Amino acid sequence: MPKTPASTRGDTPLASPPLAPCGAPCCFVVDEEPSIRHFLSLVLHGAGVDTMDFADGTLMRQALAQRIPDLIFLNIALDSRDAIETVVTLGCHSYAGAVQLMSARGGAVLEHVRKIGVEQNLNMLPVLKKPFETDLVVRTLDALRLGTIKVSASQIDLSEAIDSGWVEFWFQPKIDLRKRQLAGAETYARARHPTTGVALPGSFMPNADLASVIRLSEMALLSALRTAQSFARLGLNLPVTVNIPVAALEKLAVEDIVRANRPRIPKWAGLIIDVPEEQIIADLSLAGLLAERLQRCSARLAIDDFGRGMSSLAKLGKMPFAELKLDRSFVSDCGTDKFNAPLCKTVIDLAHNYGQVAVAIGIEKAADMTALTSMGCDYGQGFLLGQPMPEDRFISLLRQRTASRKQGASAV
Repeated sequence: MPKTPASTRGDTPLASPPLAPCGAPCCFVVDEEPSIRHFLSLVLHGAGVDTMDFADGTLMRQALAQRIPDLIFLNIALDSRDAIETVVTLGCHSYAGAVQLMSARGGAVLEHVRKIGVEQNLNMLPVLKKPFETDLVVRTLDALRLGTIKVSASQIDLSEAIDSGWVEFWFQPKIDLRKRQLAGAETYARARHPTTGVALPGSFMPNADLASVIRLSEMALLSALRTAQSFARLGLNLPVTVNIPVAALEKLAVEDIVRANRPRIPKWAGLIIDVPEEQIIADLSLAGLLAERLQRCSARLAIDDFGRGMSSLAKLGKMPFAELKLDRSFVSDCGTDKFNAPLCKTVIDLAHNYGQVAVAIGIEKAADMTALTSMGCDYGQGFLLGQPMPEDRFISLLRQRTASRKQGASAV
C-alpha cells in the first residue's frame, strides 16, 4: 500500500545490525563479503528472524558469549581453517542449532567441513553453493520452522478486518540501485486473522466496498506519517510510499491529514502515493488535478505498473508525477531474457525522458538487479533487497543500523 547533513540524509548503507534484540529467533551470518551478509540479513529480517553478522569466524565465536543463535550461515572461504575451527568450537559448546554451510568452493572442500560438523554432532544442513537465490534461504527457514509467518489463503471481509482491529501495515525497503543505499520505504496492508494467519491484500481487497477502501486508505496514510516521524527520530529523512486507488484518493482529505500528522522537520522528504497506471489513464485530467493538489502538502503521485499499457505511455509525458514504477513483468528475468531486457530498458528510458525516476519492483534475482543498474534504473524493491516486514521490525532494523553507523563514526 499504502543534500543535507549526513545525520538527516536517507543514505543508510545496506549494513546489518551488530546486535539482535531478544525475543525473535536469531541467526548468525558469517561471510567475508559484506554484500552476502547484507543480502542474507535482509531476507532473514523479512522472515521475522533477527541477525548478527560477522566478517570471520573469530568474531562470531566471541559473540557466542552474548547469544546462542538458532541458525548459523557459515561461509567457507579460500582458507577453510577458519570454518573448521568454528565448527569444532560449536561442537565443544554442544551447539544445538543448525549450521548452514555456504561457499563458491568445490564440493570436496564443502563435504570435508560438513563431515567434521557431523563428527561434532552438529545439525549440518545441505550445503548451499553460491550464488543462491532468496527462495533457498526461505526454504531453509521453513524446514527449521524459524521465523516464518503463517500466510492465510482464506478470503476476509475488509470491513470486518478493520472493525476487529486485524489490520496492520508492513514496510518494504526501497533501495538506490547505484549507491546500494536505503532510499525510502513502501507500506503494505496486512490483516492478521486470529485463527487463519496473516492475509495479503488479495484476500480482502477484490470484493471490498469503496467505503472500506477509503477507511483503509486513511489508516495507511496515518501509519505512513507515524512511521516517517519514527524515521525522523532516528535522524533519517526518508519518503514513505502508500498505495491508494484513485476512487479513494478523490474522496480523502489528504491535505488535511498530512498537514496535521506530518513530521515537523526541515525539508521533509514527504509522501509518495502510488496509483495504478490503468486508473490514471482512465481520467488523465483528474489525475493531473490530484497531483497538483497533493504537491501542496508534500505528497506526490507515482504511477504503478508503468508500461503495462504501452500505447498510452505517450499521454503521461507532461503529467506531474514523482516516480514511474516498472511493471514486474518487465523486471522479471531482465538480466537473462533477450526479449524482456530491451523492453525493460525502453521503459526505463521513457521514464527518464519524462524527467522522472524509474523504480523496478519485484526484484528477486541478483542478475536482474545487476542488469537494472546497468540500464540506469534508479531505485529497486523486491525480495532480493528486502521483504515486507512488520513496522516494529522495520524500525528496529533501522535503529540498529543507525547505532552501528554511529559506532563506526566514533571509532574513526
